[in-house]
Amino acid sequence: MPEPTRDSIISRVVRILSCFDRSTAALSLSSLARRSGLPLTTAHRITDELLRHGLLERDSAGDLRPGLRMWELANRASHALTLREACLPFMEDVQAAVHHHVTLAVLDRGSALYVERLSAPESPLEAANIAQRMPLHASSSGLVLLAFSEAAVQARALAGPLEKVTPETVTDPAALRRTLADIRQKGFAAPPGIGRTEWIGVAVPVFGSERTAEGPVIAAALNAILPRTEADLVPRVVVALTTAAHGATRALRGTIGQPATP
Repeated sequence: MPEPTRDSIISRVVRILSCFDRSTAALSLSSLARRSGLPLTTAHRITDELLRHGLLERDSAGDLRPGLRMWELANRASHALTLREACLPFMEDVQAAVHHHVTLAVLDRGSALYVERLSAPESPLEAANIAQRMPLHASSSGLVLLAFSEAAVQARALAGPLEKVTPETVTDPAALRRTLADIRQKGFAAPPGIGRTEWIGVAVPVFGSERTAEGPVIAAALNAILPRTEADLVPRVVVALTTAAHGATRALRGTIGQPATP
C-alpha cells in the first residue's frame, strides 16, 4: 500500500507516540495505525523498532503502551525536571496552606504544559494532570505565561485560532490584550470558569535568571485550583502563591543558567 504522506520517519514515530494519552494508555496495533493515520504495515514496522528499543512495550493483554525507556530518556537531562525539583518544596508549602491541587506549567509549543501537580485528596476537582496541555487563553496558568512573555509570543498566540472552551473563555484578541496587561500589573491571574466552568484557577509567574529588554524571562506559572464556591479564598491563595513563587524564583536563579545580578 502506498504511503499517504511523505512524512519523515521521525514524524511517523511522533504520530505513533502521540496517540497515547491519559485516557488511552494502551492500544492494539490496528487501533494505533488508525489513530496515527498510518498504513498498518508502516505502523507494524515502526512499532517493532520502538519495541526493540524499549520506547514501547506490551501490556498483559498484548496491547502497546509507552515504555519505561522513553520515560528514562525524557528525564535524564530535562529542563522540566530541574524546574520541578527547584519548585516542588514551594508547591508543597502552597498545598499545605490552601488544601487544593497545586500545579506547575510551562509555555511549550503554543500551549500551557503541566509538568508537576500536587494533588489534594480533600479537593472535589479533578484536572490539570501532569503532561496535560491547556490553551494559553483558556487557563490561568496560560494567561500568566502569556502575560509575562515577549510581545512577539503574545502576538502569535492572539493571532488565533482561539477556541471558546467554556462560555466564559475570552476569545476576542483586544479583550485578551487588556486581560494580559491587567495580569502583568497585578502579578496574578484568577479568572473563573475559563477552562472548566466549575473552578477558579489562580496563577502567578515564576522567573528564571535570564532577562530580555522587556524584563526577566518567565520560567513557569504556579497555580492553585479552587472550586468556584470558594471564590472568597482567592486573596489568601494569591498571597500563598506569590510567596512561594518568590522562593521558587530564587531557587531557579541558583540552578538554571547564571545567578542573577542582585
